[in-house]
Amino acid sequence: MNSGRTGAPLALYIHWPFCVSKCPYCDFNSHVRDSVDQAAWQSALLADMAHEAALTPGRRLSSIFFGGGTPSLMPPQTAAALIQAAERHWGFAPDIEITLEANPSSVEAARFADLASAGVNRVSLGLQALDNQALRFLGRAHDVEEALAALDLAQATFGRVTFDLIYARPGQSEAEWEAELARALGFGTGHLSLYQLTIEPGTRFETMVRRNDFIPADPDHAATLFELTQAMMEGAGLPAYEISNHARAGQESRHNLTYWRYGDYVGIGPGAHGRRDAMATLRHRKPENWIDAVARNGHGLKSEESLSASDRAAEALLMGLRLREGVDLERIGEQTGMTKAQLVDAQAIGRLGALGLLKEDGGRLRVTSAGMLLLDAVLPEIVVADGRSTGA
Repeated sequence: MNSGRTGAPLALYIHWPFCVSKCPYCDFNSHVRDSVDQAAWQSALLADMAHEAALTPGRRLSSIFFGGGTPSLMPPQTAAALIQAAERHWGFAPDIEITLEANPSSVEAARFADLASAGVNRVSLGLQALDNQALRFLGRAHDVEEALAALDLAQATFGRVTFDLIYARPGQSEAEWEAELARALGFGTGHLSLYQLTIEPGTRFETMVRRNDFIPADPDHAATLFELTQAMMEGAGLPAYEISNHARAGQESRHNLTYWRYGDYVGIGPGAHGRRDAMATLRHRKPENWIDAVARNGHGLKSEESLSASDRAAEALLMGLRLREGVDLERIGEQTGMTKAQLVDAQAIGRLGALGLLKEDGGRLRVTSAGMLLLDAVLPEIVVADGRSTGA
């Protein structure tokens, strides 16, 4: 979080931008292409990685995350080459977590054994729904039968498995989501990511809502489904450790915890963000622009920005307060040189604490379960930047 963190663990994010098709809800940096020059992409990713490795000497990797896009479309030999290069550049922590996002199609599931041999030890499956009509609405190419076959194979192949579900879909009743979530819990995975459907700017769903093709879930109904989700997951022994992520003890995503705890990470590939030594890095977003930049400069960087103490403090608070554990205000103060008064608005904390939305104990500040329902409204009220509240 501060500069000069030689020796502190480091996380590596690798972005694979390609998908078979663009889902109507997706605003991620994903692209559909008729063909991909696999050799050129492997070479460019290796060059981008080498550039970051030269800037982060003396660090060991605690995690690698292949995100996308659909990285399960990446040839397993490319994943193997990237993992091997990462180990050469940095070295691995003994218990390194190496996650790859995958679609649960039979074609991609056929690569699971080779991906495990390459070093991937955790897979994140984009199931998204356990209902075929919902999968069609969400633009997914798989059906439930194919998804569950992929899940079975993943659980037999990888040490750790997680999958995503999207709820608060149009017309989804409380009873329907309760039954779907109960079925999901029956599969026995140690981690689930459960996201409410949001209509993101620039997506096909945004256009459809404007045309009145469908009506999004009512916010009050969505809140009821959120509370049901929290209660069911808590009861099943997979409480929310982050607003949308649930895990058994010890099964939390170590890579994502690096983000939320505001640790250092490097990002390579199109559009990838990074945070290293008080520097915010950003790669070119469009695949063609990124690969041209690598060929021209030896890396895909679009920008590097030195972050001020107040910027870093605000980011640490905004990320950390998503976690059930909250944030250690003293630690953030030590790492940024800022006082508590410069970090958070004490009056706002008192006011929101009296409403049961926040809790402060021994220098640790956390958002309560009730507050998580209103997280987007709570955070701007309490986080202070440059001596001013970012809220109204």
